[in-house]
Formats: sequence, structure tokens, C-alpha cells
Amino acid sequence: MAHLGSSWKRKLREKYGDVFTMHLGPRPVVMLYGTEAIREALVDQAEAFSGRGTIAVVRPVFKDYGVVFANGERWKTLRRFSLATMRDFGMGKRSVEERIQEEAQCLVEELRKSQGAPLDPTFLFQCITANIICSIVFGERFDYKDRQFLRLLDLFYRSFSLISSFSSQMFELFSGFLKYFPGTHRQISKNLQEILDFIGQSVEKHRATLDPSNPRDFIDTYLLRMEKEKSNKDTEFHHENLMLSVLSLFFAGTETSSTTLRYGFLLMLKYPHVAEKVQKEIDQVIGSHRLPNLDDRTKMPYTEAVIHEIQRFSDLIPIGVPHRVTKDTLFRGYLLPKNTEVYPILSSALHDQRYFAQPDTFNPDHFLDANGALKKNEAFMPFSIGKRICLGEGIARNELFLFFTTILQNFSLSSPLAPKDIDLSPKESGFGKVPPTYQICFLAR
Repeated sequence: MAHLGSSWKRKLREKYGDVFTMHLGPRPVVMLYGTEAIREALVDQAEAFSGRGTIAVVRPVFKDYGVVFANGERWKTLRRFSLATMRDFGMGKRSVEERIQEEAQCLVEELRKSQGAPLDPTFLFQCITANIICSIVFGERFDYKDRQFLRLLDLFYRSFSLISSFSSQMFELFSGFLKYFPGTHRQISKNLQEILDFIGQSVEKHRATLDPSNPRDFIDTYLLRMEKEKSNKDTEFHHENLMLSVLSLFFAGTETSSTTLRYGFLLMLKYPHVAEKVQKEIDQVIGSHRLPNLDDRTKMPYTEAVIHEIQRFSDLIPIGVPHRVTKDTLFRGYLLPKNTEVYPILSSALHDQRYFAQPDTFNPDHFLDANGALKKNEAFMPFSIGKRICLGEGIARNELFLFFTTILQNFSLSSPLAPKDIDLSPKESGFGKVPPTYQICFLAR
């Protein structure tokens, strides 16, 4: 679907309008195209559109468990719990801000060791984003050389690429038939199963060392809730939901932020004048002697605009995560029967010509007004919108700001390639967009 490119999707829109049905193999799904259609569905009719559709290649693992793929009351219960718990561990003994600042310092030390030699940043960007989610979920961060940690990151990276590959899109169309044959879908299940084994071991360790008066992290909090509700036979707080919620948070929290950073720094190599302007703003507002913090945001409209534009341009989940309608729903004159799957094509909002002057060009001015202040844009929805908006949106925005500014505060960037030779086209574009592999040099400022 996504690999068919935006020009093809635009042609469909010109022919069929902003709401049209496509058949993914045997099943009809409704596509929402453009900012207005997506907002009308996910915000104005939020409850009706709050169901979750399926992604065929991960269905055998997630089934309908865990906070990302659950529906109905199960989803509401898990989402409430996850938001509250992440907030508590965000604001508790050490705020998320402090955790990100500490992680950013570990990264700076690691980058200093490279002494300006070219490196592929994929793995380090994964380490830092994974460690933030690990500290909330597992109560610990990992050393960048920890073998088990490296193995997990490798599994995430491969799985995200496989889920975004052409063969996964084919599987989406004909899963009823293809599931009986070997292929990408089996590799994805195998990878995710290995990650689940790790989570299972961690849960057992937590269980053995649990102190009810002092929960350390997401898993402890969940185990206590499980204990409290063990006599309720309908409880959603059972082992399966714990495992798959942790997997959801861990996967979503690692891969998306690190991919955005990877695209961001590739864009900085391609447009060095943008990186220089960001550094100028960093020098004026923060200087070189203290850590960037979240209060700096409001005084750094250019940097914020650049981060927004990186998210818009990198367009990470182009077709959105599928929704489904929870009841028979009238939408723009169409009747969508209960359980119809709906794809909010986020890419169509992020490239909406009515909202962005040059949708296919990287230009931070898309988010600045005439006075150079940050301006809101209705079409900016990289985290989706409505009731299913990304759970980790707040954490992700904090990470992007603090990691981005800390790196540029400490390092100038250079590339073995001339800017004009840097290719921005993605390596995979399906469910997700995977940036090309590249080399970057971090030179101490």
C-alpha cells in the first residue's frame, strides 16, 4: 500500500475523494485521506472511530492483547493504567526529563570516543531511546555494550524493517492463505517471541523481588494491580496483557523515536545551514556550560520548528495504525458497518498542500510565522490524533528535543558525502518508513 507512493495515492484521491474503500485482498477497508477527513473521524467522531484494526504480520503474536492492539473495555482499562503509570514514573522520584538528560550525557561521552570518525548512528540512537523506555518499564538502563540489550535492539530493528517490507504488505492482502507458508511473517513472530522471552524473565525477576510499598517501575505497578484483582475473573490485569503491553511500549518507544532521530541527523547533513541556525539558537539560549532542559523549548522556536519539520518530513507511519469503527457509523454520507477497518493516511495530512506550502520539501518555515514564532498547524499529526493518539507522545517529544539539542550543543556534524549527494529516499516504505543507512562524523565543538 504505502510503497505505491504518494503520487499514486493522490490520483486515487482525485478520483474517489477523501473517503474511499479499497480491498486488501478479500477485506474492504476505508481510507481517510487529508487533514479534514482524518480530523472529522478521529476527533469529531472519536468514540466511533476508537477501535483498533489488525496488522496481519503481528497478529499471531499480539492477538488482541496489550495496550496497542486491544479493543473495547480491555483497551480503555489498559490505556488508563499505562498513561497513569508512565506519568507516575515520569514524574516520580526522577522525572523523565532527568532520565533523558542523563542518557543524553552518556551518549555525548560515547560520541566523544569516536573522535570525529565516520559512524553509522542507527545503533546509538536506538540505545538512547530504548533506555528511556527501559527505565520506565523495567526500572533500569543498559550499558551500550550489554550483549542482551544489543540483541534486543537488533531484533527490534529487523522486525520494524520486516514489518515495513513489501512481503509484509503482500501478507496483509492475502494472510488467510499465506499464513500456511514460510515467509517474513514467521521471522517477525520468531523475533517478537524472543523479545517476549526476555520480558518474561524480567517479569519473573520483578515478581521475586517485589516490594508492595515501593513499586520500582511499570512492571511492579502492574503486578501489584494483578494481585489486587486476582479474585475478579473478568480482570484485564493478567499475564498476557502485561507481556504484550510491555512489548508494545518497548517496541513503539524504541523504534519510532530512534528512527526520527536518524532521519533528523541525515537531514542536518543534507541541509547544513539548518543545523548551523539551530546551533546558533542553542548558543544564545543555553550556551555551552549547562544541560539543555525542557523549559528552553519556549525560547527556541527555530529548533522546535526544525524538530516538527523532521517529524513531518520523515513521515514515519505513513498509513497510520489501522482503526476500526466500534458501531455502525454514518460518516460523510457513507454508512460504515460496525468493525469496518479504517486507515487514517497520516502521510496525506503531513503532506497536505492546503497546510504546507511545499509539502515535498524539507523546510522548517512550515512551522514559523512571519515573526519567527512557532505556529500550530492542524495537519501536523505524526503521533496520530484522537483517542488512539500515541501513548508515548509526551515522552517522545521530550526525547527528540533534549537529544537533538544536546548533540548539537556538543558536536558539529559532517558527512563523508557532499550534501548534494545525500539521498533521503527510504530504505523501506510500508507500514513504517525506514531511512537509508548512512555515515556521520560528530566533531567536538
